[in-house]
Amino acid sequence: MPIEVGSKAPDFTLKSKKADGPVDVQLSANFGNKSTVVLFFPLAFTGVCTTEFCDLTAGLSAYSDLNADVIGISVDSPFAQEAWAIKEGITITLASDLNKATAADYGVLLDDLGGFGSCSARAAFVIDKEGTVKYSEQTATPKDLPNFDAIKAVLEGLK
Repeated sequence: MPIEVGSKAPDFTLKSKKADGPVDVQLSANFGNKSTVVLFFPLAFTGVCTTEFCDLTAGLSAYSDLNADVIGISVDSPFAQEAWAIKEGITITLASDLNKATAADYGVLLDDLGGFGSCSARAAFVIDKEGTVKYSEQTATPKDLPNFDAIKAVLEGLK
């Protein structure tokens, strides 16, 4: 069960791989500055995840216009995430939850996905500048996408 609206968002520091090397992605770096949309997704290089993140990349300015940063988190290694981002032209910050602790902290770790083992569910959270969860959604199945209209509406109210 995903953490609830009104909860303090668990902070995280995860690795991301960029062309110039590994970098840390820390949720609290946005506190006091901007809202954050945290998107958990099951696995890179899969159809629904690719569609979701390519569409988000194409519309990323809508989130920056709402003073929000977008971070995608999966249990893939940062190297797999970087290869996927390059192949698909994804520019959203991707962060590796390889040890699955962040997905567990947010209540969105699936025990098993189709016999491939545990990974994160598809889920979305809006975290305000103070670190409070303002939107929380885990989709019914990993094939379903979050309600991005609802996410943008919440962000609009936080501007």
